[in-house]
Amino acid sequence: TMKNPVPQAASLLLEKLLLLVHVRPLPEGSGEEEPPTPGYYDTSCFKRGDLLEVPRTLFIHFGIYLGENRVAHLMPDILPALTGDRRQIQRVVTNKRLILGVITKTASIRVDTVEDFAYGGSILVNHMDRLFQDQVLGSEEAARRAEKLVGATAYSLLWNNCEHFVTYCRYGAPVSFQTDKFCETVKMIIRDQRSVLASVLVGLASIVCLGLAPSTTLPTIFIPFFLWMAG
Repeated sequence: TMKNPVPQAASLLLEKLLLLVHVRPLPEGSGEEEPPTPGYYDTSCFKRGDLLEVPRTLFIHFGIYLGENRVAHLMPDILPALTGDRRQIQRVVTNKRLILGVITKTASIRVDTVEDFAYGGSILVNHMDRLFQDQVLGSEEAARRAEKLVGATAYSLLWNNCEHFVTYCRYGAPVSFQTDKFCETVKMIIRDQRSVLASVLVGLASIVCLGLAPSTTLPTIFIPFFLWMAG
């Protein structure tokens, strides 16, 4: 028997959304997961201005190494919109803070230890340099760009996520290959004429990601519907 394409498409879309949002699934029966203890990573091989990349199951998180076990990285976070207390903001971002930050399109470019940034994941160094070849800026320039941007910032899954931040700092152009993959998934789903529900889910997900406004609501609901009808 043929499998129902609706759950498959919805599951695939959810997976890509999690990939871009950087939600970390928590172990069952536990609270927020704790980062490794200081000294877990050997930072002697990192240089100021390096682009650090932490592959996860569903996403990749990016940061710029600033030296002395410090990493600048962009994280969705609701707290900067609610308080100016740096001590509260500097605490490790919980999943609740992160998700609310995505919904309200609020984020911060923060500086954390390598342990807090990577959460036990393996770290790749300057792995994206091969994709940009001669566009790589000097290491000090990359670090200075990152430092200048530290603080509250707008957040967008499609236009301003952690990958946009690091590619701007190290290569001079904000791009996101994860966003490209997400958009390809959306196109694949809305072109699947077997799944009306999946098309509706795409529209609703787009509203959550891009904001509730006539300019986003009407296109995200009606365009998938008409594409399905025309398919």
